[in-house]
Amino acid sequence: MQGTHGGGVGPGLSPVDRRTLLVCSFILAAALGQMNFTGDQVLRVLAKNEKELSLLKELEGLKPQKVDFWRGPARPSLPVDMRVPFSELTDVKAYLGSHGLAYSIMIKDVQVLLDEEREAMAKSRRLERSTNSFSYSSYHTLEEIYSWIDNFVTEHSDIVSKIRIGHSFENRSILVLKAPRSMDHTGHWTSSSQRRQFSTGGSQRGAIWIDTGIHSREWITHATGIWTAKKIVSEYGKDRSLTNILNAMDIFMEIVTNPDGFAFTHSMNRLWRKNKSTRPGSFCIGVDLNRNWKSGFGGNGSNNNPCSETYRGPSPQSEPEVAAIVDFITAHGNIKALISIHSYSQMLMYPYGHSLEPVSNQKELMWPAGSPWTGPMTTVSSTPSASNSGILGTMASCCRPRRSS
Repeated sequence: MQGTHGGGVGPGLSPVDRRTLLVCSFILAAALGQMNFTGDQVLRVLAKNEKELSLLKELEGLKPQKVDFWRGPARPSLPVDMRVPFSELTDVKAYLGSHGLAYSIMIKDVQVLLDEEREAMAKSRRLERSTNSFSYSSYHTLEEIYSWIDNFVTEHSDIVSKIRIGHSFENRSILVLKAPRSMDHTGHWTSSSQRRQFSTGGSQRGAIWIDTGIHSREWITHATGIWTAKKIVSEYGKDRSLTNILNAMDIFMEIVTNPDGFAFTHSMNRLWRKNKSTRPGSFCIGVDLNRNWKSGFGGNGSNNNPCSETYRGPSPQSEPEVAAIVDFITAHGNIKALISIHSYSQMLMYPYGHSLEPVSNQKELMWPAGSPWTGPMTTVSSTPSASNSGILGTMASCCRPRRSS
């Protein structure tokens, strides 16, 4: 792609050429294994005003398949982080320079970090094989996590069970852990066979929903989910607060919310974010599942371009991974809190992610953050919340300790 006069981003390849290049890239990656990001850099830009912010949004629109925004343009004074392929660095830096947008280089070579990560995983895997143990301080593949789930449920069958709530676009199982096990009408734990017949409806106890890994490349969230599940089981009966919660409520945890995308990050593209669904007439693959919720669909922070990393999909809940969650939560009918764990941005987000308008109980929602409420929190993504399925309840009203009088 050639830059225009003054360093602007030019038209580059035609749509047909872009599609051909994309398909060829996938074919080449399939033949050679993992995609390589040698020379790719992560740049940080701080827009000082709305004009500079609009220039960054324009860049995002001009190069949806090239510039990968890890933290998108939201408002002035908030940093914008973008991964720029080596082949695009000259043009993108020229664009930033021509518009007076100062930037710093956060990561000089992305592939160096990915190589270090892969080597650490290989060492951990060798250690696990030699000790016949599971490392909670390392990353794992989808197969390893699903195997861990089976072993985890078997080892802790007195408190945890496994539920299959649906299948992904590529027909992988979507699994959820439930703690504690279901009780029958006499107050006794149900048998293993009974647990498979998970009943839904108004008779269900109040529950907390936690999901991790909806963006497949955010591996630290899967690891966090695994560690949290282990912590819940090991601390039940020891930690008074946790024990009180589990005695009164259920916890549902979906550790791999995007199994197709997650498998793809291990087999081919470490930085893949979306799911793997395809659409007739489009060569671009995947939907950003975190933009596919009904609440605020098509609003701030989403994109209607199928090639964008934040593509929202053709319609709300069009993706089987999202529909499975919505169907389960709606059928359950008594979910009191929904928590979706992400990585990178270091933010506590609460409803609504697609709007800056404060909700009625915003002060209460801000309380768990441990800082005084100072007004609306800027967010650029729509996250699952109680409003998505029409179920009452919020994270703050459910899970925080009571204020002392």
